[in-house]
Amino acid sequence: MFKAKVLLVGPSESGKTVLANFLSDATETVGGEYNPTQGVRILEFESSNVPNVNGSNRSSGCEVELWDCGGDQKFEACWPAMMKDSHGVVIIFNPELPSHLKETEMWYASFVQQQHLQDNQCLLIAHHKPGSGADKNRPLLAASLTKLKLLHSSLEEDPEDVRTEFLKFLGGVITSLSESREREEMSIITRYQEQDLQRMSESIAF
Repeated sequence: MFKAKVLLVGPSESGKTVLANFLSDATETVGGEYNPTQGVRILEFESSNVPNVNGSNRSSGCEVELWDCGGDQKFEACWPAMMKDSHGVVIIFNPELPSHLKETEMWYASFVQQQHLQDNQCLLIAHHKPGSGADKNRPLLAASLTKLKLLHSSLEEDPEDVRTEFLKFLGGVITSLSESREREEMSIITRYQEQDLQRMSESIAF
């Protein structure tokens, strides 16, 4: 079973903790007074129905580490530790706040581009708070973000759609993880084969 580390990042008060609790089926209740996440909180869960993005009808299992990262940039010194060995990034923002739209590009540059992750390892979530009246049009984001998958999230209206799309994203992350592992294994095999050939040629020379 694969183990995937996925970061939830984005501006403060964008709904990261609410989504993290929902996606991980955490029992912690969220509501009332807003309490910003201090640094990071880590939620671990297993998912047995991650879709296979290679076209197979079979689903695969995955252990997920969901890192709910605080949105205050005063924690920037902690970002390298958060990013270490991560396999996917979900950027969450409130599409009704212009400041969030501007900040999203910074989160993408810092957490996706800096790690050299592929586009299928990043998901944008425009999270609509209860009673906001979700506008499902694509918000005006920076040009560098237009190629990324965008999901509108409204846990009041379509919570299971949010879960389904997250699992699809997770399937893409696992595929990238699997392909990276295969490349690494092939590299090791090739290196050993080259060393064997070199030893053979040296023994023949003697």
